[in-house]
Amino acid sequence: MANSIIAAIRRDIVLYGALAANLGIGVAKFVAAGITGSSSMLTEGVHSCVDSGNQILLLYGQHRAKRPADANHPFGYGRELYFWAFVVAILIFAVGAGVSGYEGYRHVVAPEPLSDPTINYIVLAIAAALEGTSWGLAIKEFGHKKGDAGWWDAIRDSKDPAGFIVLFEDSAALAGLAIAAIGVWASHAFADPRIDGVASILIGVILAGVAILLAREAKGLLIGERAEPEVVETVRAIVAAHPDICSVNHIRTIHTAPDSIFVAISADFADGVSMGDGETLIDEIERELHAAVPQLSSIYIRPEKREDAAGSSAAR
Repeated sequence: MANSIIAAIRRDIVLYGALAANLGIGVAKFVAAGITGSSSMLTEGVHSCVDSGNQILLLYGQHRAKRPADANHPFGYGRELYFWAFVVAILIFAVGAGVSGYEGYRHVVAPEPLSDPTINYIVLAIAAALEGTSWGLAIKEFGHKKGDAGWWDAIRDSKDPAGFIVLFEDSAALAGLAIAAIGVWASHAFADPRIDGVASILIGVILAGVAILLAREAKGLLIGERAEPEVVETVRAIVAAHPDICSVNHIRTIHTAPDSIFVAISADFADGVSMGDGETLIDEIERELHAAVPQLSSIYIRPEKREDAAGSSAAR
C-alpha cells in the first residue's frame, strides 16, 4: 500500500510539473507568434496548449480511477485512466497535429512578411529550459520504474500511461522546439518565410507519429493486458508449493488499474481434500499471494481436474 501511495505521488509530481511548464510556455509562444507572425511559433503555442489539456485530462483520469468498487463496477474504476489516455492520444493527433499541419500549409501558400526573430529565440530558449526540466522529471520517474528493462520494452510493458505519455509529449516538445528554431533561423537566413511554414508541417508530422504510438499503447491497456511474467510465475510457484495442489492448470491475469491486478487460477486439488479443507487451503493461498504480490486486488481460485482443464490451458 505504501509503495502504491508513493508511486501515485511521484506520478502527480510529473504531471503537475509538466502542466506548469506547458501553461507558461504556451502563453509565451502565443505572445511571440502575435508579435512576429511566425507560423512555427503559433504551432508551438497550440502544441503547448494541447499538452496542458492532456495533463489535465490525465490528472482527471487518475482522480476518477481512484473511486472504490461498487455494484456496477465490482473491479473498480481503475481502467478509466486508460480511457482518458486514449482520449489524450486522439487530441494530440486531431488538435496538435491537425492545427500544426494546417497552419504550416497556410503559411507556405500565403507566406507572411518576416520580422525581427529575436523574441522568438528568447521564447524558444526559455521554453527549452522549462521543457527540459519537465522532460528530466519524466525521464527520472520512468527510469526508476523500468529497472533493467530497455526503454522501448519498458514503454510497451508499462501499465501506467501517465508516465510514458508525459515522456512522449516532452520528447516531442523538445524536438518541436528544435525544428521551430531551425525554421525561424532558416526563414531569415534565406529570406524565405515559407520555410517557417514547412517547419510547422514537420512539427505536425512528429505529433501525428507520437499520437499513433500513444493510441496503440492506450488501446492495449483499455482492452486489457496481462500482468508481468514475473508476477504470473510468482503466483504459480506459491500455488504449486502446496502439497494438496497436484498441478496448476493455468493462470490468467488482467490489469484493472496500473497497480491493480485480477488473477484467475485453475488448479487440480488432491482427491482427498474435503470441501472444508479446500476452503481453508484457498484462504491460505490467497493470504500468501496478497503478501507476495500486493497488486493482486482480486483472486479467483477454481478447483479443476487436470484433464478437464487441458483444453483451456493455452492462455497464461
